Amino acid sequence: MKIAIQGEAGSFSHEAAQRMVPGCQVVSCARSVEVFDRLKKGSVAAAVIPIENTLAGTVAEHADLLLDRKVFIEREFFLRIRHNVISAPGVKLGDLRRVLSHPVALEQCRNFFRSHPNVEPVPFYDTAGSVKHVVEENVRDAAGIAGPEAARVYGGKILKAGIEDNKRNFTRFFVIRKTQRVLRGANKTSLVFSVKNVPGALFKALSVFALRDIDLSKIESRPMRGRPWEYVFYVDILRGQDEAARNALRHLGEVAELVKVLGIYPAA
Repeated sequence: MKIAIQGEAGSFSHEAAQRMVPGCQVVSCARSVEVFDRLKKGSVAAAVIPIENTLAGTVAEHADLLLDRKVFIEREFFLRIRHNVISAPGVKLGDLRRVLSHPVALEQCRNFFRSHPNVEPVPFYDTAGSVKHVVEENVRDAAGIAGPEAARVYGGKILKAGIEDNKRNFTRFFVIRKTQRVLRGANKTSLVFSVKNVPGALFKALSVFALRDIDLSKIESRPMRGRPWEYVFYVDILRGQDEAARNALRHLGEVAELVKVLGIYPAA
């Protein structure tokens, strides 16, 4: 099965895809929109995308694309993020003058750079891509920060493992498909809605869940594209396709301007 990801082989998305869909063939894409385009064209069966990180928050582009495109969430997975300093073979930690990685990864490894003041953090387009670069170019004074899968894929050497500042660093990933398929045991629903800008509108929208004792595990607002100062609300509820959830969504449709169910799936 072909699974599209954004990023290079050896990235955290690559690792998540292998964990979520064992034996899959991973198709790397340079941009997130290419992932969704491949899914639409049918050149891949599904895609694996990061949607939020416990430290960095929501991946805004992916949240917007989930709303804009006709795709459905089938599964979720929490991947523990472990950052490692990875170099070309033969390079030592003391040789380093630069360490490359995605800006989010660099931000999550501040303590490493504080304890190595002679090493400069250098933003790069991708975590695994930074390792690919230093190994293939045989750079002798630089390394990349990425997951252990990148070292395996590119033949790099892990100089220092687990350098992330916060060990409770997780990224939530989705498997998405072009057509909806609800798996057995689905007990979580992700949806988006918007309401008119009138007093009590959000209260009324959220009351459809409270009245039925439905728990919300997440609520977040995002700007609406092309409509300044108007917002949509992303919500996760801890219910699947039971009668209470169906009635709540029906009720929400009566008080909201827009309601889109992004997926119904088993909670990770």
